Parts: sequence; C-alpha cells; structure tokens
Amino acid sequence: MLAAVVTAFDAPPRCTPFADPVPAGSHDAVVDVLAAGLHPRVRSQAAGSHYTSTDELPLIPGIDGVGRLRDGGGLVYFVLPDTTRGAMAEQVVIDRRRSIDLPASGDPVVLAAAMNPAMSSWVALRRRIQLRPGQAVLVLGASGNAGQLAIQVATHLGAGRVVAAGRGPRLAALPGLGADHVVDLSGEPDAVAAELGEAAGDVDVVLDYLWGAPTERALVPILRGRTDRARPLDWVQIGAVAGPDITLPSAALRSANLRVMGSGQGSVSAAGILEELPALVAQITAGAFTVDALPVPLEDVERAWTAPAGTDGRVVIVPATR
Repeated sequence: MLAAVVTAFDAPPRCTPFADPVPAGSHDAVVDVLAAGLHPRVRSQAAGSHYTSTDELPLIPGIDGVGRLRDGGGLVYFVLPDTTRGAMAEQVVIDRRRSIDLPASGDPVVLAAAMNPAMSSWVALRRRIQLRPGQAVLVLGASGNAGQLAIQVATHLGAGRVVAAGRGPRLAALPGLGADHVVDLSGEPDAVAAELGEAAGDVDVVLDYLWGAPTERALVPILRGRTDRARPLDWVQIGAVAGPDITLPSAALRSANLRVMGSGQGSVSAAGILEELPALVAQITAGAFTVDALPVPLEDVERAWTAPAGTDGRVVIVPATR
C-alpha cells in the first residue's frame, strides 16, 4: 500500500510504499481509508513534539479518519490509539471499540475535516465543564479551524453570547458563524486589552486555543473587567499554537474565582470521548456546522504539509482508494 511516511522529525512525510497492515487482536479490523484530517495534533505527532509522542520512526501520521470496513463494507469514523501506523495511508488497522458506524449519507471528507476540531470544543463544553444555557463564552483563537467550529458548537449547545478573538482575514466571517463580538488580537496591545476587558470580562467560559503570550496578555484585562470577581470563570486550555507555557500571576488566582483546566487526551478518558462521538457525527451529518474542507490526494501529502498557511479550510488527505 501507499502511505504518508515520516522518516525524520524535522522533515515532512512523503508518499511511499509501506507494508500492508495486519490485524492482531480480536477487536481489530482493516479499513480502506477514505479521508484523514491534517490537524495541528497530527503535525505535532509527525514532528515528535506532542506530549504523547515517542521517538519511534518510521511513522505514518494521522490520529483519526473515515474508512470503509473491508469485512462488511460499512463506513466508520475511527480514532486511533498512540501508534506509529496512523490514518494517512491506503489502509489502517482500527480497534472497532474506538470507532462508530456512519450513515451512508455521511460525506467522508467533511467528517474527517470536522470531527477532530469540533470534538475539542464539544468535549470541553460537555465533559470538562457543563455549559449551561445562556452562559457566555470567549473563544481565544477563533480564526483557526477549531476556533471557528467552537463558535458554532458553543452556540449550538446553548451559549447566550459568544465573543470571538483572533486575527487575520477570517475574522470577517466570524459573525456569520455565531460570534456576537469579534476582537482583533493583532491591534495595538493596550486597545486590545481594553476591548477584551469590556467584551469578555463577564464571560463564564474561555475556550483557549492559543496559550502562550496571547493568553498572558488577555488574562488580567479579562479578570479586571469582571463586574463580580467571585463569579466562576472556567478557563479551558485546549490548544497551544502560540506557545506551550505562560506566566500566571499569583494575584490572578487570588483576586478572582478563576478555574484553569485543560481538555484533551488524558484529561478526558477515551471512553468519555467515544461516548460523545455519535451525537457530534449526527450534527455534522445534518449540516449543523459550517465546515471548510480541502481534500488533497495522498500522493500530494508533502506539498500539502509544507504549503504556506492561508485562508483555506482544513486539509484532508484522501487516499486513492476513495
């Protein structure tokens, strides 16, 4: 079979022949991969920088996807365990306990593009906290693919107001996705801080896809902008595209009812995540969310990996078997 293969952590994967996968356990099944999303999590996996990464090479990247079962022909969405045989290949072995059956009407490319980024906010708002109807949410990093879906997921789950903070040309589209107020983080720092304090001071939840310097700059103005500092503020760290660390002032923890937590692999059990998948699949299949998907053939994976970041949607690697 053909697969996207990483042979060095400082180089992109290349499409090359690779040994066919062989099922080993009673719950294993071989699927023909129809679509696999190129998520930030997949990039960090291929770079060896994710907190679950090992130093094992060669590596086929890809953590989830849509495939067709070889033994019965049905469509499934699957989530892979930590493995060197990822989803960006013509075939992959899946654990059927980590997959769900899909309706025949489901679009493999749309599902592969949407499930991972939408899952980040869906699981955070349903498993790490319980979003209550009418609560206000700030999406920090709203101009990314996951951030855009987070706006829609929060609205769908009952948020009364959504503040979206990000940068770049995608900001103009965020009101159409459900954002009530948009903050451009690329503005003058004092002006941005003042706007965040006014627009997001009284939110109940922050979904943070940025971390790093943007979170450091946003945290204090938001806390100072709260009319009731004893009112709980759940700050949920999901991504770290702006940096892995922050400096957290001790006064921030004493001067407000700030609850900082993470949402991701480990902080939510695999069983808990899998329990959320059917409902999310149903909403994506029903067209509840706007999804920008960019299918790319498997043989072009190296070009897609190194393409400059732009305004295109989530890249989805599509093997020839589709």
